[in-house]
Amino acid sequence: MHVVFLLFAIFAGSMMPLQAVVNARLGRAIGGPIWAAALSALILTAILIVVALLANKPWPRPAQMGGLPWWAWIGGICGAIILSATAAVVPRIGAASMMALIMVGQVVAAIALDRLGWFGLPLQPLNTQRVLAALFLISGAVLMGLSVENRS
Repeated sequence: MHVVFLLFAIFAGSMMPLQAVVNARLGRAIGGPIWAAALSALILTAILIVVALLANKPWPRPAQMGGLPWWAWIGGICGAIILSATAAVVPRIGAASMMALIMVGQVVAAIALDRLGWFGLPLQPLNTQRVLAALFLISGAVLMGLSVENRS
């Protein structure tokens, strides 16, 4: 894989705890993580529309969307959950513990999606290497969480 894509993925990953921290601060100022997530999503939407227009991408046409399966529309729901949860959780357990737990959720869900072939994914076997990797990740998240004092 090209190094630029690997570095871009790492950079994008570094944005998630930063986003959680700033949204948590925004949430404290404006009335909670739901409002912070809503404003963050509004800004995100505006930026992406501007970028698409600057890149001369045509506006999506309804005909392009007609044959999509129902699940093609739930990305926004997933994003709302992620934005709200991170803004609510990071002040209580910290950015590192939050990210460790998010990674556990991501990997466990990804393994299940791959294994079951849901949403059009090609089937991937559940092998010893994947199970061990998931268990190591879970162990790391548990260790990360043990260092957190209860701040609720």
